[in-house]
Amino acid sequence: MLEIATRALSRDRQTGETGFLWNLISPMQFAEIDFGPDLNVVVKFEGSNPGGSIKLKTALALVANCEAAGRLRPNGHVIESSSGNLGIALAMVCANRGYKFTCVVDPNAAKESLALIRALGGNLVVVSEKDANGGYLGSRIAHIEAALAQDPELVWTNQYANPANPDIHARTTANEILMTYPEVDYLIVGAGTTGTLMGCLSRFREVGHPARIIAVDVVGSVTFGGPSGTRRIPGLGTSRRPPISEAHRPDEVIMVDEAQTILECRRFARHHGVLLGGSSGSVLAGIRTLQHRLPAGALVVTISPDRGDKYVDTIYSDAWVAQHYPGLLARS
Repeated sequence: MLEIATRALSRDRQTGETGFLWNLISPMQFAEIDFGPDLNVVVKFEGSNPGGSIKLKTALALVANCEAAGRLRPNGHVIESSSGNLGIALAMVCANRGYKFTCVVDPNAAKESLALIRALGGNLVVVSEKDANGGYLGSRIAHIEAALAQDPELVWTNQYANPANPDIHARTTANEILMTYPEVDYLIVGAGTTGTLMGCLSRFREVGHPARIIAVDVVGSVTFGGPSGTRRIPGLGTSRRPPISEAHRPDEVIMVDEAQTILECRRFARHHGVLLGGSSGSVLAGIRTLQHRLPAGALVVTISPDRGDKYVDTIYSDAWVAQHYPGLLARS
């Protein structure tokens, strides 16, 4: 059973972020979920934001950073690499601010995400050649670098290296957790671009909070030095380490495989009636992996970055799961 705890916060007053899209963000949507009698687990649901993910905060901060630096001017043209959620969020922000937007994606991006980017006026470039680590991130970035060389008017927001990415999560996401659950013992954060993770690490350590911060990554990701491998679910993991990930080291890294992600997403849907995205399923899989060694009564807070409506043809499709993960349906 989900017990919803919505706590009021004026984002403008607390952080200074303003504007139409900022005012639509729900900063304090927390829910307690049942993970057994000896563990208290609270989920911060970012999927309630417009665009369906935490990435709207990131997109607003990236664009504001480029504007403040004088790189992005009226009628400018933004380009970015995305596996889906940031592309949707940047398409929203660019439409709101009057910019053109080109999103560089790959074949793993959900068709629902691509349709949303197009509906918001974004242009799509699909990169199909894999990089040296067997993923697409390096190829997407190489395409952007080539495009910038040909068109100096393009502005790359660069979520992988722009400090505005972790900074916004230090000011908002981390502070919202600290204000609402100051007694948190463990903070479990998924690692994709690592903006949310690095922002939380920065803020918690800045204030000297003793919570143990644990990153969840997926098997096949190279972010924390693991071997590269095939990944089919967009969201967590990289085939090229993001520069912002080098700022802080989490207390621990838990690696989960995509089969665990799928099982957690489908279990949550059937027990709670809510569709979670792949990133969210991965962090729940991380908690389940840790569960046996967490002390009784510990308060665990985690972040659900996205909702699952964009995954109905993959994670929630019996045919897709049977094709790519034989035997998994019997376990779900």
